Amino acid sequence: MATLFNPHKLDQVRKAADKLSSESRSADELMEGITVLLNKEMLKYNWVGFYMMEPGANPPVLVLGHYQGAMTPHTRIPLNQGICGAAASSGKTVVVDDVKKDQRYLACSLETKSEIVVPVFAHGQVAGELDIDSHFAAAFAHGDRELVEYCAQLVGKRLEKE
Repeated sequence: MATLFNPHKLDQVRKAADKLSSESRSADELMEGITVLLNKEMLKYNWVGFYMMEPGANPPVLVLGHYQGAMTPHTRIPLNQGICGAAASSGKTVVVDDVKKDQRYLACSLETKSEIVVPVFAHGQVAGELDIDSHFAAAFAHGDRELVEYCAQLVGKRLEKE
């Protein structure tokens, strides 16, 4: 099911993310605000969370940070596992329209139908990622991808200042 593209809504949420970025006192506060904003305003974003690289971990691992949505058993994800691991390893956005057809998917919820994972870069390195699940198949259109990538960039820029 392709979802409708609403440029006005995406622009409104982008401006709210800009406001959060300018008002947040830290990257941590900004990540918390972005998870709340995206989960509240983008109704098809049923789980929104940040996974951050654990400093000094060998092998590298992503650790769950701020999130909105149901609890997840996946609080630590090695880079060689799941869609999250794939996005962090490759440094590229991964969009999965049907998680049942992607062997990398780590099942968190039976309701999840699609997922987008966007790396967060700081100082040219993957520092973490923004992960969003939807209960709708093919929920993430081009405009959604641009919005989520923009939010990840805001966090990366803030991380570089700290």
